[in-house]
Amino acid sequence: MPAAARIVIGLLLALMGAGLALAVGLPLPWLLGPLLVTAATRMMGWPGRCARPFNIFGRWMIGLALGLYFTPAVMASLKTQWPLVLLGAVYALALAGLGYWVLRRMAGLDAATAWFSAAIGSASEMASMAQRHGARVDQVASVHSLRVLLVVVIVPFAFQWWYGLPPNVMVAVPVQWGGLALLMAGAAVAGAVMQRLGVPSGWMMGALAFAGVLSVAGMPLSGLPPWLSWAGQLCIGWSLGDRYHPSFLRSAPRLMAVVAGTTLAFMAVSVVLAWIVTQVVDVPLGTLMLALAPGGIAEMTITAKVLNLGVPLVTAMHVTRLVVVVMTTGWLYRHFVRTRA
Repeated sequence: MPAAARIVIGLLLALMGAGLALAVGLPLPWLLGPLLVTAATRMMGWPGRCARPFNIFGRWMIGLALGLYFTPAVMASLKTQWPLVLLGAVYALALAGLGYWVLRRMAGLDAATAWFSAAIGSASEMASMAQRHGARVDQVASVHSLRVLLVVVIVPFAFQWWYGLPPNVMVAVPVQWGGLALLMAGAAVAGAVMQRLGVPSGWMMGALAFAGVLSVAGMPLSGLPPWLSWAGQLCIGWSLGDRYHPSFLRSAPRLMAVVAGTTLAFMAVSVVLAWIVTQVVDVPLGTLMLALAPGGIAEMTITAKVLNLGVPLVTAMHVTRLVVVVMTTGWLYRHFVRTRA
């Protein structure tokens, strides 16, 4: 079947997933619907596919939407919350160390594969590092895919049906079509530059930085129409679901069981840690739970945006965690993990 036809089928399936999710009232319907339907049909061997430009578009839109939250008042508030941002980065490294031990002992992985599988970082960056250090890239990719899937599916359901939705705190910036065109063009250039420089999640980080700088300066140019945000979420969910293949569930069942159990345990630990911290600092429990959750930056910040959970703090903590993990994972492996193994 031609590649274009497979992409059209994939898009139709993603749209169908969003429609079904809206119909049954799922949380984050534009993200979860496409993700679940695409993953299910891919594992069943259906021919739908997601092309890379759709993934880029999704990250570009999400970065723009998040950047608009960083107003001068928000940045002033974040200056007092830097200990929480640092805590999130240290906590992610601690989870990596614990996950490494579990994967070595219970799943029987070699040192390199266990370490890069356990790191709570970008799946693509961890897979690339794993390849450079002689690890099993297929296992690293499978571990990260399952971890992200579990977190992205469980967290929204938990918040919507158990914790409840916090009050609406979304940024109301009016849409100005001329300013929106300039905003999107500048974000695209910034994303392309960061991607070219090798920045993790460059398309998203570039758009976030460009929109954030304008927002901090008090001239955001324009708001983002809701339908563009929904389209970005759809593309993120579609591209996440496209990672799964017919052999996914049949490959290394013991490893997948260990990863599932470990991920659920880490989520529980994140909830406990968030509760402890809220006894000391005046930050909503839901915001901290999401900021400490072991998920991907795009998925967790989308969840914060849709559920109205302290978007700037969640974004700042996940961005810092991503940068710290990507910068230290390879160095820690070469200087500590490999020698001890």
